[in-house]
Amino acid sequence: MKKKVFLLTMAAVMGLSMTAYASEGEVANKDKPLVWFNRQPSNSSTGELDMAALSFNDDTYYVGFDANQGAELQGTMVLDYIEANIDTIDRNGDGIIGYVLAIGDIGHNDSIARTRGVRKALGTGVDKDGDINSDPVGTNTDGSATAVQDGTLEINGTTYTVRELASQEMKNSAGATWDAATAGNAIGTWASSFGDQIDVVVSNNDGMGMSMFNAWSKDNQVPTFGYDANNDAVAAIAEGYGGTISQHADVQAYLTLRVLRNALDGVDIDTGIGTADEAGNVLSEDVYVYNEEERSYYALNVAVTADNYQEFTDSTKVYEPVSNQLDESSHPRKSVWLNIYNAADNFLSSTYQPLLQNYDDLLNLDVEYIGGDGQTESNITNRLGNPSQYDAFAINMVKTDNAASYTSLLNQ
Repeated sequence: MKKKVFLLTMAAVMGLSMTAYASEGEVANKDKPLVWFNRQPSNSSTGELDMAALSFNDDTYYVGFDANQGAELQGTMVLDYIEANIDTIDRNGDGIIGYVLAIGDIGHNDSIARTRGVRKALGTGVDKDGDINSDPVGTNTDGSATAVQDGTLEINGTTYTVRELASQEMKNSAGATWDAATAGNAIGTWASSFGDQIDVVVSNNDGMGMSMFNAWSKDNQVPTFGYDANNDAVAAIAEGYGGTISQHADVQAYLTLRVLRNALDGVDIDTGIGTADEAGNVLSEDVYVYNEEERSYYALNVAVTADNYQEFTDSTKVYEPVSNQLDESSHPRKSVWLNIYNAADNFLSSTYQPLLQNYDDLLNLDVEYIGGDGQTESNITNRLGNPSQYDAFAINMVKTDNAASYTSLLNQ
């Protein structure tokens, strides 16, 4: 800290930028390791990857999870639950299994995938431009919406209709998406209008799912399904929460910092990932995949239900195979600027960041954590005023289209 204060003071006195004091051979900001995480640079309308951002420099990568695999897993989890509980799940006995769906962000690839995964599994999806329509339907109690269709299930010789009764993007008045409070309000509105028709509640994430569970479905014993395996959601399975999906946040958080560590050390990017490092850290092939063309690491997902939830009660515990401390003499401490797009996001703030904070010590990284407001990139980028003081960057955008808001700062 004293060194940083001294340098800043000298810069002010001399009227020079920090770069005037750069030691010989210092890496330019545009060449420093960069990892995008949780929000993959892409077109929010088409889903097309932003390869300019993903290949910003030779040490740029993305870390997330296999969205399509996880989405299909969530849909299958909901379907399996309905089939296993068909004798009791139709609350009003009308032969229609009605569900409501909380959509996180209509322009987010993960949200789109999860909406499609549920609709595909339940037979309620309709085609739009060669894929399942992921648009919200508003209210659809009569089955007339065009963005979805009624599905059918044949179980024990009886045919049931499956209907998406309502869905909406959970966006608050200030513009923040994936908003838990909005979801809690939405389930209240839906329940007051057509509550006895709601047999299942589905959410694109646990933050919204738990808000709906606590606001209504827990008391009314309506199974609720989320995504992320947050601690509170996993614990709630014992109280009737239907299930959730672990996106292996422990593996993601490790990869987020590990790819930076490897780049900073100048070693093969696979070190400590697919190839064991000198401390014995290594990941098995059943927990992640790497897509070289997309320069992206994807953690694989696991369904968390009443059958196995006790294995997932601590979502902030580091993954045992990659929990070994690196030797600081071989891996000297480096500084990383890292932001969380929304400090109020339940998954990122309660699960992902605590994991990152556990791994940064193991990997000898001094990470400065920046929490955004979930609404504007400028709330975050304004706090990257001097990238020269950091060795690497980990970026979690508000919107997947906005990678240039960050790379432009590194190009200056």
